[in-house]
Amino acid sequence: MSYAQAVGETVRALRTIRRQWADLLLAIETPPAADHWPPRQLAHTMREGDDELLVEDRAPLVLREHPAPLNLSALDAGRAVERLLFDLADTLAAAVQRTEQGDPRGWLSRDPNAPDSRRTAGSRRHGLHWASVWVEGRVLDEDTAPEHELDGAISAPPFEVLPLHLLHEARRTAQIAEGRLLRTLRLDQRTTPVPDRPCPWCGGKLTLHTTPDGPPSVTCSTGNDCTAPVPLDSRGRRVWGWADLVALVGALAAAESIAA
Repeated sequence: MSYAQAVGETVRALRTIRRQWADLLLAIETPPAADHWPPRQLAHTMREGDDELLVEDRAPLVLREHPAPLNLSALDAGRAVERLLFDLADTLAAAVQRTEQGDPRGWLSRDPNAPDSRRTAGSRRHGLHWASVWVEGRVLDEDTAPEHELDGAISAPPFEVLPLHLLHEARRTAQIAEGRLLRTLRLDQRTTPVPDRPCPWCGGKLTLHTTPDGPPSVTCSTGNDCTAPVPLDSRGRRVWGWADLVALVGALAAAESIAA
């Protein structure tokens, strides 16, 4: 594997984690669905009060109070992902960080002598998003060039270039964390039958398709004979893409209401 490929894969994994982190926080407060329908990506358009959940205390999960989490699997996954990235940041900081005291670019490891739990946590208190951004900066070798002072002097850079073995460690850790998060949200590459919900137009079997790199879609098994107002995919199946999924959810809900 080339150096550039390792960097690219690490950055991609870190950005996926940041992009999906809010969904994992919402999942902790949401009872796990029995059949994983509707797709989790539609949660923000189908639930009320999500904005309040997203602006709540952003302290790390390891520092928060969770009196009654509704999804323990999501909570465990969130803590595991945090631990992986926090520990990785500690490792990289110990190897390449040369920042001066008080430099906001620096990563502070745990301080057992701090007076309270948030200070004891060091930079962990800023949460997973900051840890991910900081690790990405090290992977991209940001701030590794000598810096010019106001008096014309040249000072040493705040960080050294990341050694190759630590780049591979960052890549491995980021991909493990990404995989854990995506599996928990069921956003990894998978095909899942939609149980007990036949196509509202033809009665065919519906299948949910998810991928970590794009929105979900749903296909109908009937094919061209299905009269649903959506296009056919390359295999001749009616397919509901991202723009059509809300309409499909509404049609299924209407069909269930009539059947009841």
